[in-house]
Amino acid sequence: PPRGPGRPPGPAPAAPGPPNGWARGAGVGGRGAGAGGQGAEFRRIDYVKALLENQDGDLLRRLGEKYRLRAFLFDRPDGVRSLELESDARGTVGPDPKHLAEQLTTSGQVTALGAAIDDLARRYSTANLAGLVIVSDFNQNTGPSAVRAARRLGVKVHAVGVGPVAADDVALDLQTPLVMKKDERSTLVATVRQDGLTGKTVTLRFSAQRLGGSGVSNQKSEIPNQKSEIGQRTLELTGNTQTVDLPYTPKETGRFAFTVEAEPLEEEVIGENNRARREATVHDDFLRLLFVEYEPTWEWRFIKEVFHRDKLVGRRGFRTFLRSADPKVRQTNELFLTTLSPARSEFFAHDVIFLGDMPAAALSSRFCRMTKEFVTEFGGGLVVLAGPRFGPGQLADTPLADILPVKLDPAARIRDRQPFRLQLTAEAVQYDFMRLGSDKAESDKAWSNLGPIPWYQPVERLAPLATALAVHPRDKCGDSGIDGKTPQPLVAVRQYGRGEVVYLAMDETWRLRRKYGNRYYRQFWGQMIHRLALRHALGAHKRFVVRTDRRHYQADDHVLVTVEAYDADFKPLSEDKLADKLLPRKLSAELTLPGQRRKTGGPAEANVRRLSISQLRKGVFEARIPLAVGGEHRLSVKDPITNEPVGVTFQVTVLSAERRRAVRNTALEQAVANATGGRTYDLTTAARLPDEIKLVSKTETAIEVIPLWNTWLCFVCVTVLMLGEWFGRKRVNLP
Repeated sequence: PPRGPGRPPGPAPAAPGPPNGWARGAGVGGRGAGAGGQGAEFRRIDYVKALLENQDGDLLRRLGEKYRLRAFLFDRPDGVRSLELESDARGTVGPDPKHLAEQLTTSGQVTALGAAIDDLARRYSTANLAGLVIVSDFNQNTGPSAVRAARRLGVKVHAVGVGPVAADDVALDLQTPLVMKKDERSTLVATVRQDGLTGKTVTLRFSAQRLGGSGVSNQKSEIPNQKSEIGQRTLELTGNTQTVDLPYTPKETGRFAFTVEAEPLEEEVIGENNRARREATVHDDFLRLLFVEYEPTWEWRFIKEVFHRDKLVGRRGFRTFLRSADPKVRQTNELFLTTLSPARSEFFAHDVIFLGDMPAAALSSRFCRMTKEFVTEFGGGLVVLAGPRFGPGQLADTPLADILPVKLDPAARIRDRQPFRLQLTAEAVQYDFMRLGSDKAESDKAWSNLGPIPWYQPVERLAPLATALAVHPRDKCGDSGIDGKTPQPLVAVRQYGRGEVVYLAMDETWRLRRKYGNRYYRQFWGQMIHRLALRHALGAHKRFVVRTDRRHYQADDHVLVTVEAYDADFKPLSEDKLADKLLPRKLSAELTLPGQRRKTGGPAEANVRRLSISQLRKGVFEARIPLAVGGEHRLSVKDPITNEPVGVTFQVTVLSAERRRAVRNTALEQAVANATGGRTYDLTTAARLPDEIKLVSKTETAIEVIPLWNTWLCFVCVTVLMLGEWFGRKRVNLP
């Protein structure tokens, strides 16, 4: 708040953020001679401290003359912490630049600009806030949007950028498939970003390290292997962004860490971003699909044909329940299920369920309950295909109606008045199975190949939190079909519980084969199945799953471990089935810390900690484990049913992610200031802050409620009225 007589105290934070990272040379992170001498290195925090202490703290003094200042440091993911502006040892009133500079650190591991601004808004929502000054490199790496948070704050935000806007640097990213199949070719894609190094040549080395299989044991054979090089590429830097592909065929199963590295060039400012890492799973398993249909349809025939040939499904992975099939065929052909609701151990081993055009009478309540549980609790995928004979209204009175992306109308009937072409929505590009081909032009060509669709099944409306990916070009939702508001959804998707549900208003996608055969048809269904199936553990492995809330942590973080434990029938693991009777309602686990190098230079020794994971609720166990050292950690939890260890690995680093960036994020810096009408500065222009920040006059309104009978005016009026009556009565001789 501006200073002045009669103004109430209130904070206007000048919030110096953690300008993590290194900048070489003098000035704002540039190269060359300066205060530190030729070739001297200064951290960004050194420049910030120099700004505060320059000319005996003139900047803080001038700001302090106009405003009451508050200072904060945002180095936490959940908000800010206060700093002291004045020092008792100084002996004078006012900001003490040296005392404030001593409190500035770069030990924080995150910059959560959005969370910091939201925290300030909560703390000072009722104060007369005049403005906010942020000093940072604006390399936000966690938390909500800083721009939206700045708008919510409601005052001008002025940004002081720290660090160079450009630097000689090479940075790498790595993309790999999340799941690969043994002996099947995959592709690793390295993205190379560079600035100021055009014409230079870099050598990229790709390597793989096995982290373990589905279970991690203490046996020597299961100890993760050393990194082995799987290929290298030489690249001449010609643009700001280039990609390098490396074909790779895995020969082993398990969890792998793939790494791409480039030797730092002599001209580079920072070398920490010359390495990228990505984890992936290689398995020799297959996806398990169940197709429930009343009678053979074109969609049923072609989907069966496509996935019989799919390497991740094959003949072992596709099963169907066909209501109209001959009972003898169901008994003799392994492709057909004999019952719609088999044993739980068999039913929940599926990964994706297709539900076609089935009458309500053929859907048992047990099947509907298990399917809902399959999606909600086990993260399974469900695809509902509306057919012309019965329609999705048959599901309206079943438990499945709650999880669909649409609200069903039991009375709705097929609409086949006029053929139409489906219209993709803007959200469709966010889903890979809606992007056919290699680019937008090819995708449009593929969907155009679908041609006019003769019919569809209407619904009442889209369900809350559901997303329509394709809609009818004319018809709207509602009983009449023309309500002028929401288009009828033809393809919709919804997250429900831990799983996802896809709804198609017709079973006519086989028309994608019209000109191009299975090319786009297989891509559509293949990418959908992979999306729905690979979101969770495959097959029976989903019975006992160990998860961590993240894959990468910083030192001093806590890892949240969650174990979803079920018995052989996929029922929540009961207390009587826990292996260790000395630890009731707990699972035993081991955490293998990174090895410590022996003093004699010998191999590293693993440090193993024994842990117990407590039951949170039926079937779910949870523990929070503190992390202290950097490196790769392995957590192994014993499955009390099979007595086999099931494990997960995660990485702990002691280097802030911000130090991977050699330059500051000028785009975010400008966006935060522009969103609030503020200004942007750097360390060379920050001295203009006190002169250019203008006070904004604010009108404060206070409402005071005063009873009317307690006022002098009311008393005088009543007295005059009574005296007037008395004199009037006397004048006319009334008693």
